[in-house]
Amino acid sequence: MSTRTLHLTEQLISRPSVTPEDAGCQQIIAQRLAPLGFACETLASGPDSFRVVNLWAKRPGVQAGRSSDATKLIVFAGHTDVVPTGPLEQWSSDPFTPTHRDGKLYGRGASDMKTSLAAFVVAVEEFLAARPDPALSIGFLLTSDEEGPSVDGTAVVCRALQARGERLDYCIVGEPTSVERTGDMIKNGRRGTMGGRLTVKGVQGHIAYPHLAKNPIHLAAPALAELVAIEWDRGNDFFQPTSWQMSNIHGGTGASNVIPGSVVIDFNFRFCTESTPEALQRRVHEVLDRHALDYELQWTVGGLPFLTTPGELVTAVQAAIQAETGITTELSTTGGTSDGRFIAKICPQTIEFGPINATIHKIDEHVAVADIEPLKNIYRRVLENLEAQLQTAHGA
Repeated sequence: MSTRTLHLTEQLISRPSVTPEDAGCQQIIAQRLAPLGFACETLASGPDSFRVVNLWAKRPGVQAGRSSDATKLIVFAGHTDVVPTGPLEQWSSDPFTPTHRDGKLYGRGASDMKTSLAAFVVAVEEFLAARPDPALSIGFLLTSDEEGPSVDGTAVVCRALQARGERLDYCIVGEPTSVERTGDMIKNGRRGTMGGRLTVKGVQGHIAYPHLAKNPIHLAAPALAELVAIEWDRGNDFFQPTSWQMSNIHGGTGASNVIPGSVVIDFNFRFCTESTPEALQRRVHEVLDRHALDYELQWTVGGLPFLTTPGELVTAVQAAIQAETGITTELSTTGGTSDGRFIAKICPQTIEFGPINATIHKIDEHVAVADIEPLKNIYRRVLENLEAQLQTAHGA
């Protein structure tokens, strides 16, 4: 099978863009977009040792110059960076040499998320070939810092766009959201994430003389048990209840006969829209204070929850999936975080949709070749649906 979408996917996989490297992926995409009328802008950020490149490309709708309300902007967002390969000897083929076996395309980034990027581009090419002067404005927001710290990537571009007064109406992030069949799930929101590092202090001493020491592990245990048992909220129609989980406990000096002077507990909240970071922090401090612990607690809010309730974008995507695959898609807010958390701050309708996610970040990551064209077709149909909505709204 040879298609333009497949060929572009293979081109992108061939670039070893291990985060924060872009390895020329954005240049390949910009070279496809520029002849279509996109103004392409590179926004670099970060120190020289961790330089991140970001691409912002925009093609205004034909009515944009006449009225700010005459057109709307849909943005295709994603990342060109990929996670490290892991042990090369465990791969069945070179991770940066796109390889076909048994109807599957293998390579790092095949499902996360170079297939989506290629499908975005070709979908736009086909849409504009059929409708050269759409009212719909189209943008691309691409970064090479999604799999890394996510500090100098999409967050930077969103702040720049906000400062310019750029209005984003719709955004599709090409994250691999499908589970068993392409189109069976889209993410219309994500939970927030907030981490904490709790240090409980005690007094170091010999384990045989506990009355001369103060064991911080023993002191912390009842408070931790209480935190484990708390119902933080009950979730809602779109979100699971907020979850609190410990990820690491660091204590001890390395010797088995020493009571440590402190213990460090790392934990994380994945929280829904029923809770706020401030309220969760307050409740944790109340528990720790009630147990009279001598402690320090550092908080890191990695992202706030966001939710796109069914509306213009969700309807357009659902209809596109139904028309292309016959599937009635499921709306979900499960899973980890994505750059959607940054985009949602400046775009009221943000969803994530992409290929099957079963092999993301794994050895021998792959995507079914037969899924590539339907994915592209769905993205094109979304453009067609949104354009039709816009034309209907303005009586065209």
